[in-house]
Amino acid sequence: MTSLLPQGKQINLQLGWPSPSLFPSESLNAGADAVLRDFDRATAALVYGPNRGNAPLRQQVARWLGSTYHKDAHAIDEARVCIAAGASQNLVNCLIRFTDPTYTRRIWMVEPTYFLACPVFEDCGFAGKLRGVPEDDEGIDLDFLQSALAETEAEVAARGGLDEPELNGKTMSLQHRYDLVRLAIKYDALVISDDVYDFLYWPEERGQTLDPTARALPPRLVDINHEIDPQSKWGNTMSNGSFSKIVAPGVRTSWAEGTPAFATWLANTGATTSGGNPCHFMSTCIENMLATGALEKHIRDTLISTYSLRYYAMVDAVKEHLEPLGVCITSGKPYVTSQFNAASASGQSDNKACGGTRIAGGFFLLLTLPENLPSATTLAKVAMDQCDLKFAHGKMFEVKGDPGSKQRSDATFGRTIRLCWAFHEAGVIVEGIKTYEDATFRELAGLKAVVS
Repeated sequence: MTSLLPQGKQINLQLGWPSPSLFPSESLNAGADAVLRDFDRATAALVYGPNRGNAPLRQQVARWLGSTYHKDAHAIDEARVCIAAGASQNLVNCLIRFTDPTYTRRIWMVEPTYFLACPVFEDCGFAGKLRGVPEDDEGIDLDFLQSALAETEAEVAARGGLDEPELNGKTMSLQHRYDLVRLAIKYDALVISDDVYDFLYWPEERGQTLDPTARALPPRLVDINHEIDPQSKWGNTMSNGSFSKIVAPGVRTSWAEGTPAFATWLANTGATTSGGNPCHFMSTCIENMLATGALEKHIRDTLISTYSLRYYAMVDAVKEHLEPLGVCITSGKPYVTSQFNAASASGQSDNKACGGTRIAGGFFLLLTLPENLPSATTLAKVAMDQCDLKFAHGKMFEVKGDPGSKQRSDATFGRTIRLCWAFHEAGVIVEGIKTYEDATFRELAGLKAVVS
């Protein structure tokens, strides 16, 4: 695994990992020590785990999610939560339990998409059935999606799936969230939302603070689904969360939330029934972090304070070194906190009409290159070969096997690059931006030399 880390002086702004210096090793060690020194707790942690996961962790996750999203520790029933061994593994479980390649006609993925998710769907039998859905300024293009769903339903009445990842720092508007859930209900589709970055947010502008009494986060799709269709046994949404970004990738512990029936069915895969919950011991260590408040303190005092400074450094460097080249930050309509930013059944109380503070967060910044610069793919190769700088570029984010996604990539998001601030220190990030500027000038100089 260490071979995946940047080697030598390489600057890797593609890597979506937390810095090793940010890993809460002491808190994990304290959790393991507390469990293993107590015979009863150690026994419970070292036998096969229950399918739905360690009950105390499920309780703590429900409390934490309720406090985070609803300002109410009792808002979420632990029966809605199950524990798994990472968001990717839980995506596989979801496909195994709730889809069938002979019945599910399409998998739609938001563009630009998380490219490593494509092989997950293909391994589950959906090669050739993946389709991209473009975005607008408020998130997913719902008109496009509705037309695609209607066309698929006209072919054969069938269930579909939508994978909705956070890749570019864009926050879906409240209205879009309600409309997307209603579409899923109408067409009997399952929406899997990647909610792993929600806990990492801060004011977009330096010097601003967040009102602790305001609801800082918009409702998740799973919250809206529960609100507008509370009697549904299975629901049409799943919130896929993970401790990889807020504890460490190697802990391989995650959670999912849906209806109680959904969470139970999701957890009862054959492999889990045979071998028990696959992250059982580690889940007891993380439960201790939640129970003692160590995880929330780590997020607040270490991750947010560090990532916000890196974000500001990256944005400032982009404005200084890349905006003069015509490069622009692509983030859609800003998300704004507000005192009355609570969801309504109509979805009309959108943040754009409220005061409040603009929010930034997550791990990534998406930049769009102007037409007069070399392609993002070309610049990525020049940066890697000549400058030892690595970053993700738009062509990587096409939906595999979808000709329409390739066409949209050629016309739009193929001219983007994605930068991550999570791994490197602020000074290295700024150096990386300067290096990107240098790589651009090198390629432009080379092109001029060829022309002359």
